[in-house]
Formats: sequence, structure tokens, C-alpha cells
Amino acid sequence: MDTTVNVTLIVAAQEEVVVAAEQESVPPRVAAAAAVTEFDQRDSAWTTRSQIARELQVPDSTLRYWLRRRWRHMHHSRWPPQVVQFLESRDGLAFLHVVLTAAHLVFVQANDCGLRQLSWFLELSGLDEFIAASFGAQQKVAQQMETLLIRFAEAEDQRLAAQMSPRQITVAEDETFHPDICLVAMEPVSGFLLVEQYQPHRDAETWNQCLRQKLQPLPVTVCQVVSDEAKALLRQAEILLGVHHSPDLFHVQHDMARATSLALAGQTDRAAAAVTKAEAQTAELQRQVQACREQCPQSSSLQVLEQQHRQAQAAEAAVREQYAACQERQQRAHEAVRGLGQDYHPFDIQTGQALDENAVAQRLAGHFQQLDQIAAAAGLSARATQKLAKAHRVLKAMQATVKFYWTLLEVWISNWNLSPAVARWLREDLIPGWYLARIAEKAEPANERHRLRELSEKILARARSPTGVWGTLSPEQRLDLERKAQACADLFQRSSSCVEGRNGNLALKHHALHHFTARKLQALTVLHNYVIRRADGTTAAERFYGAAPRDCFAWLLDRLDVPARPRTRRRHA
Repeated sequence: MDTTVNVTLIVAAQEEVVVAAEQESVPPRVAAAAAVTEFDQRDSAWTTRSQIARELQVPDSTLRYWLRRRWRHMHHSRWPPQVVQFLESRDGLAFLHVVLTAAHLVFVQANDCGLRQLSWFLELSGLDEFIAASFGAQQKVAQQMETLLIRFAEAEDQRLAAQMSPRQITVAEDETFHPDICLVAMEPVSGFLLVEQYQPHRDAETWNQCLRQKLQPLPVTVCQVVSDEAKALLRQAEILLGVHHSPDLFHVQHDMARATSLALAGQTDRAAAAVTKAEAQTAELQRQVQACREQCPQSSSLQVLEQQHRQAQAAEAAVREQYAACQERQQRAHEAVRGLGQDYHPFDIQTGQALDENAVAQRLAGHFQQLDQIAAAAGLSARATQKLAKAHRVLKAMQATVKFYWTLLEVWISNWNLSPAVARWLREDLIPGWYLARIAEKAEPANERHRLRELSEKILARARSPTGVWGTLSPEQRLDLERKAQACADLFQRSSSCVEGRNGNLALKHHALHHFTARKLQALTVLHNYVIRRADGTTAAERFYGAAPRDCFAWLLDRLDVPARPRTRRRHA
């Protein structure tokens, strides 16, 4: 964002103040800065202050007061006179306005810096000579900025919705507590927050009312909801909205890990302690046998000690074997939980081949069966078995999500009226390539991320071969099909981690500020949607609406009050 443009606009507005001061109300500081600047430009040996005051339509006494105030400031400031003269001018006031607006937006609104810390910054920088740095003065600025942020989002939502293309979206939902109930709903592809507000209840009706209120003016249709298995969220999705509910993968994996990880880790730790104890016993008996051989080789005690040493060695081997078995069970359980995430895809992440719901369900069932076998071998408690059964019950919903993906995908492709060759090329090459590109961005560790990127690039290169379908398409058709393939790749949503992450971010902010007003929470939502940018430079609103919003900072500059002048300090005799 080019702040020079905004400074120019502010200066231009200040120039108009001198001409139209009687016609409209302007901030006194703007009028004073503009008048003093005009006086400096018009002052000469052939003009008087009174004459200039008449030309500026300002009382001579008022102009004299403004000039004397600047003169006193220049002679009692820690800043050089040239700096004071600049910051008391209209250009300087515009500069102070930009600095204070940026400080509030970045430090206070976006990064939870308290107002007292901002006042401290103004004092250390010496800007408190030109800007009122008290808590009350800065609190007024913060409150006005929060109100303006909300107004900006309301105006932009209305403007961008009017030019938005109709489409189907997924909604990820979750709630958090501050301790008041805060409902959070996000479109996971763009990261655009649809709902983020405090409500007295978190039942299905409240969820539905909040979501419909936001979506009513938008040309979008919810096709699925992804969340945990909370009854209210299930009812809202399947009954009130009448759409598919996709279970959150993390909660399934979390239940699997809770059922096995702690118990298996405890067994491994106890087995490791047993190995250490057995090693110590074996070593002690070995020392006794050696001492007996050296001191009394003919004693009958030697045979007894040797027998005990052999028994200790056998016991040590047994506990080592048990320790290895515990380690192996723990590793297999970890792989089963991790494997659930690796196999819960509509495409094989090793080859890029499409997988229907039955193939995916078979792979997922294998991981559940492996955990059941481990639990039986380890003799885990009934409570652990119940947790595994709870996670296992979600398998049907996961299978249904894959089926929903392929069903809706076929509906989309059918509605696009593509030729059979193009439709097959889209399913087998372009969509898998883009899907692998999407999951590569989130894959861990780094070597897996690199592997998926290479596989994605290989499949996309095959899809874009000039000797295939790609070569028969016009540039416009290629661009259109690329966008459609990306939309198809984004359709499969298996996680609500985006709202989980947002809830974590809100928790940190709440910990820093201790309390959110409804206005503050709305302002945080606006910052997330319209100010925070990804590495590619786009905001969530731009990705959601498909068009760039106006510059929020420039919008604030045009409407936020100019910095208040600090109160004149009394001089003591």
C-alpha cells in the first residue's frame, strides 16, 4: 500500500479546510496546521499577519495564537526546530496521522499490544510532544478504530457480495469459551470467517440462525459441514441445513491416541525399568561370581552363584523380549493412527489413482483392526476399548464423506457439459494433480512434502501435455478447467483444523487482554478477513469473494480522527 497517496489526500483535504472553514466543521488541529502552513508560504516583507489572516478567513488573534504556540514549541522541544516546524505543518500532521493509525492497527488491534504500551512507545519516540499519549486519549482512538473496522467490513461484504459468482461452499464449525460461548464458523478453502460471535447457547438452532444470517445476502450454498461429532453440530448440518456432515479427522485420531498411547507408553516405561533392574541384578551376580572365583574357587557357594547368574541372565532376556514387544506395539499403534490420516483421501497419495468409498473404507478399517489387535495383545482396559469403539463408529461417516465427494463431483462435471474425453482427463489427471498439490502444502515431514509435490508436478505435467487433451483446448478453456479442477480438489474436506487454529489464536488474545467486548471480537474478525494476508499477498476476503477488497488501512486513514494534541503542561515557578 502506497502511503504517499494517503498523505497527499490528507494534505489536499487540509488545503480545502482553509477555503471552506466557514462552510463545514473541521477538526481545529487540521485548521490550525493548514493555516500555519499557508502563513509560512505567504509571509513576506510586503505582507502583514493581519492581511494573511484576512486572506485565510481566520481571526488575526487566532492566527497569532497558533504561531506563538508553534514558536514556544520550537524553543522548548527536545526536537530540532526544523522537525517541530515540519510536524506542526499540514504535511507533518498527515505524517503523524499515518504513524498513529498504523501503530493502532498493527500493535493494538492485530497484535494485542496494550494501550499503555502504545503510550510508552509514543513517549520513548518523542512523539508525545505532538500526539496525546495518555491512556484516555489512546483509548478513544482504539474504540473509534474498532467501530470503523466493523463499518468497513459491512460495506465491503455488501459490495463484494454483489459481484460474487454463485457457488457451493463447505463450512467448518467449532466453538470455544472465554468463558462465554463463542461460535466460530469458517469457509476452509479461503479461511474466511463466516461466524465469530458470542451466544448464550450452542444448540443447533442457534448455530443455524447465526450461519443463515451471514449467508442470506451471499450467492453461496452450503453443500457440507465439517466438524466434530457434537450432537448440535450434527443436527444443524443434517436436519436444519440438510447437507452432508464430514467428521473431523483430528477428533477420530485423538480418540484413537487417547485409547492407546498413554497405556502403551506406560507399559513400555515399566518394561524399560524392568530391563534396567534386571541388568543391575545380572551385573551384581556377575561381580559376585567373579569375586568368589578369585577368593574361594573350591567353595560350594560358587556353583550356587553361577546358577543364580544364569537365572538372572534368562530373566534379563525375558524382560528384554517383553520390552521389545512393548516398543513394537507402541510403534504399530502410532503407525495405525498416522496411517488413518495417510489413507483418508479420495486419491492414492502414492500414485494419484482415484479411490472409491469402498477402497478407502477397507484401508481405514485395517488401521482400526490393527489397533484392536494391539489393545487385545496389550491387555488394555475396558475404558480404552470403549474409546476405540467410539472412534471406530465414525468409519461409516468417513466412508460416506468419500462417497459424497465422488457423487457431487460427478454432478458438477455433468453440469459442465464436457465431452467424455475431457471429463475423463479431468478425473484422471487434472483433479488428482491439484489435489496432491493441496495436501503437499500441509504434509509432514519435509521429505513427504517434497515427494507429494514432485508427484503432483508429474501428474500435472502429464495433464498439460500438448499431445493430449490439453493441446486441443483454447487458453480460455484451459484457464476455466484449471479453476474447476481446483474447486473439485478443494471439495474434499476432512478436517476442521482451520477453526481449531482460530480458536487457539483467540485463546492467546483473550489471555493477553483478559476480556473481549462484542465490538472487539467483531474487529478481530474483520482483521482476519480483510487485513491479515497469506504469503501470496491475498486476504481471506479476496479468496472468498473472488475479488480484492478496498485497502482497509487507506479507508481508515480517510475516516479516523487526526491525532489529538497533547495537553499543555503547566510551568512551575
